Amino acid sequence: MTLNILFAAAQADWPDYETPLRDALKAEGLDADLRTSFAPELVDYMVYAPSSEVKDFAPYTRLKAVLNLWAGVEGVTGNETLNVPLARMVDPGLTQGMVEWVTGHVLRHHLGMDAHIVNPDHSWHHCAPPLAQDRPVTILGYGALGAACGEMLRSLGFPVTGWSRRPGDAPGIRRLHGADGLIQALETAEILVLLLPLTGDTENLLDATSLARLPKGAVLVNPGRGALIDDGALIDALTSGQISHATLDVFRTEPLPKEHAFWSLPNVTVTPHVASETRPRTAALTIAENIRRAEDGQPLKHLVDRARGY
Repeated sequence: MTLNILFAAAQADWPDYETPLRDALKAEGLDADLRTSFAPELVDYMVYAPSSEVKDFAPYTRLKAVLNLWAGVEGVTGNETLNVPLARMVDPGLTQGMVEWVTGHVLRHHLGMDAHIVNPDHSWHHCAPPLAQDRPVTILGYGALGAACGEMLRSLGFPVTGWSRRPGDAPGIRRLHGADGLIQALETAEILVLLLPLTGDTENLLDATSLARLPKGAVLVNPGRGALIDDGALIDALTSGQISHATLDVFRTEPLPKEHAFWSLPNVTVTPHVASETRPRTAALTIAENIRRAEDGQPLKHLVDRARGY
């Protein structure tokens, strides 16, 4: 039986995804009809991004599962019309991109590279950075992306603390969880990386109180979600020197408005949400595998816990 698969994302993405998806579905041995439009009652699976025009899933009465194109699922988990399994995107290309971006910016701040790259006065300030083993890094959000970044940083010699809401274990990584663990994780973080999902519990997690717990002069790196941070509190911490620098890739409003204070603060680096992107060819393999698993009666990989919101 032919499976009807709806590509429900921004139409601008279709040319990039069409061939990789068709190839991946064929490689999994699936007889699939992949389109950007179907009568709702005929759709078996949906490849979805919150940028899609689909907001009401109720008419999709034959729908078996939704495969999210993005790692973040907060744009759909609250949709009360979605009553089928939802899988987040865990894409090797996306993961590798995040590892490269996080590692690059951690090393940049650890080595103090900005002072040498932008040095209009030609100052000769002989000050060697500490070794990685003397620069503790904390990652808030130790899921698939956090763990991949943590392992890379650990391999370079950084002492890595990974914090999550629930307990976990990883060789060579200091794992903390819960409210008390969060305090400990913040207190030792000379470089703090945010990779948490956005939920009711994590919004504004980095507020004035949390920022004050960091070592004075700590660096903040956020490729996670903009709303994890109280912008006003961060601006105050940057102005006072409590935070020496913030490298921010995600924001409450994107593109970041030109009048936003982050643009004008000398100790803020703004990157335009480029830390990690879903790569069509590797993402297509993940999607096709999950559809094949569903057809074989196996559970989806990377299934979202709708009650927790991620």
